[in-house]
Amino acid sequence: MNEDGVRPARFTASGARSRISPAGTAVAELAFCLPDLPDVRDFAAAQAVRSGMSQDGLADFLVALNEVATNAVTHGHTSAKAMLRMWTVGRTLVVEIHDEGQWDPGPSPGETPPGPHATSGMGLWVARMVSSDIKFETGAAGTFITMSFKV
Repeated sequence: MNEDGVRPARFTASGARSRISPAGTAVAELAFCLPDLPDVRDFAAAQAVRSGMSQDGLADFLVALNEVATNAVTHGHTSAKAMLRMWTVGRTLVVEIHDEGQWDPGPSPGETPPGPHATSGMGLWVARMVSSDIKFETGAAGTFITMSFKV
C-alpha cells in the first residue's frame, strides 16, 4: 500500500456493481483472495481512518472485517475470489464483502453465540456484535454481507 492507502494495480477491481454506492458516494474497492487478507486489512484500515473512525473503534472494525473477509475466501466459492467495497453515508462507514458462493443463511445468522469451547463458527457472531448493523443477501449473483460502523 502506498502512503495514500492505494493498492497496486493488481488489486483494482471491475465488476457488475458500479463504483458509486447506493447512497451516491464514491466507493473504495479491493478484489482479493486468501493470500491477500493482510492487504485487505491494511486497505480497510486506511479507508476507515480516512472516513473518521477513531483508533478505539478501529480494532473491533478490523476483527469484524477480517472474519467476514476470511469466510468469503474460504467458504465462498471454488474460485475463492471476493470483493471488498467501502463507502460512507453521513457518519456511517458501510462495508460490503461479496463472494460468488451461495448459501442459506437461515433466519438470523450470527445471533447465537458460539459454545463455551468452540474453536470455529464465531465469525458472523463477532461481526454482528461489533458492527452497528449487518445484512446478508445471497442468490444467483453470490453472497453479499454488508456491515455498518459508526465513525
